[in-house]
Amino acid sequence: MSTPVIVAFITGVLGPILVLYIKSFIDKKNPNDMVRDTLRVSELVTTKIEQIKDEFDSDRVWITQFHNGGSFYPTGKSMAKFSIIYESVAPGATSIQSNFHNIPVNLFSKSINHLLENDLIEVSDYKDEVIPTFGLRYVAQDTGCKSGYLFAIKTIEGKFIGTLGLDYTKKKHKLDEESIIQLQVHASSLGGVLMTHLLG
Repeated sequence: MSTPVIVAFITGVLGPILVLYIKSFIDKKNPNDMVRDTLRVSELVTTKIEQIKDEFDSDRVWITQFHNGGSFYPTGKSMAKFSIIYESVAPGATSIQSNFHNIPVNLFSKSINHLLENDLIEVSDYKDEVIPTFGLRYVAQDTGCKSGYLFAIKTIEGKFIGTLGLDYTKKKHKLDEESIIQLQVHASSLGGVLMTHLLG
């Protein structure tokens, strides 16, 4: 291969590829892009949970995400925790987001294990002693929740990354099977959005 052909190849093919690679690397390191991406995802998720709140006539809709909340001494092993990251509250209902920040998952092991295995917890009446609440009854009392529904948020690969919750605080509410299926679809959709953002 002659020198002019090599120079043309480098400037015409490798040059633009190298520029794109460097630009991509810089974009990932640029905090302004990270902030913009976070705000874009936040707007998408917030809009979605507001629609869910209105569509299913709930008083509070929230999303928890699992995260690393520090490490154990002396092993340095990461602590698994969760926080309510997104919340939409109807007029007259109270926010619970500030109450659920950096919560160790072991405090809610019963409910989280059930969601991991079954994808759903439905409690149409927290005062009904027959309905299993998986350790959530006392939380419902503290947050004024009369009926509650929790859906596992998982990635396409089945990785459990969070929870979609619907609370009814003004009156008890029983969701029908069709609504449960629709909400499971919403939870799957949210899993895709959140995981895409976490991988980005």
